[in-house]
Amino acid sequence: MGADRRPPQPVTGPRPRTPRCADDRGVVTAFVVIFAVALVFMCGLVVDGGRLLNAHRRARDVADSAARAGAQAISDPDARRGVIVLDPAAAHTEACALLDRTPYTCRSGDATVHVDGDQVTVNIDGHLAMALLPGPSASIKEQGHACVAVGITTATC
Repeated sequence: MGADRRPPQPVTGPRPRTPRCADDRGVVTAFVVIFAVALVFMCGLVVDGGRLLNAHRRARDVADSAARAGAQAISDPDARRGVIVLDPAAAHTEACALLDRTPYTCRSGDATVHVDGDQVTVNIDGHLAMALLPGPSASIKEQGHACVAVGITTATC
């Protein structure tokens, strides 16, 4: 049975070539470079996008907290008479005092406080420099409102 089998013959001469374009060298390198650039750009979007969302949330929280602090500054003489009235100067001072403990201060112009009747409005205007993406800094504009309320109410300003 095994006597008629012959060992394989070594191939001599040139090997048959598979059809191939002559100038496809370096295609994988170009693909890797393009993919790497896209990957770095996507990482920049994730990092800077997350930082920007966090900065907007923090600015909105600070604006709301400062407005609430200002809305708690009621006039003592009026409160003794049974009338709840917001003291505009004290409201502005209390809101700015809270803002001075944050990156957005009244002195630097990043935040402004407006008192109108029994309402306090805090506007924050800041900037966030991009860490990975090229280009200008991102603008952060947020606003917080609060009004004087006595007791537990569902009324809004």
